[in-house]
Amino acid sequence: MKETIKKSLKILIADRYLLAIISFMIILAIGLSIFIGLSIHPSDRQLVSHYSAFGITHFYFDQWFYLLTFVAFEVVAAVLHSIISFKLLITKGRSLAVMNAWFGVGIILMGFVVMLTILRLQILL
Repeated sequence: MKETIKKSLKILIADRYLLAIISFMIILAIGLSIFIGLSIHPSDRQLVSHYSAFGITHFYFDQWFYLLTFVAFEVVAAVLHSIISFKLLITKGRSLAVMNAWFGVGIILMGFVVMLTILRLQILL
């Protein structure tokens, strides 16, 4: 088992482009999680948790600690995409691994945009 892990890590280190994307994704996720975490302020007021075009009320509200799930989402998404990209590199090849890593970066950025929108709605409402 140790030999398999060492061999797999050598393959990842040899592919510097994928290693750079994975490193960028993890650093981006940690940085955005810290920024989001510092932007959250506890309050008694309920915050917008999601929007729906259906139903009587379009904005649905929840407590402020709902926003902490976005911090966890950023980190979990980065770790899972890194692991999946690493596994794809070993089994399917470089192109799928690189594509999955870039999708991970995109998902992290979309999560950040959604979080900024929710924080902006918090200020407006």
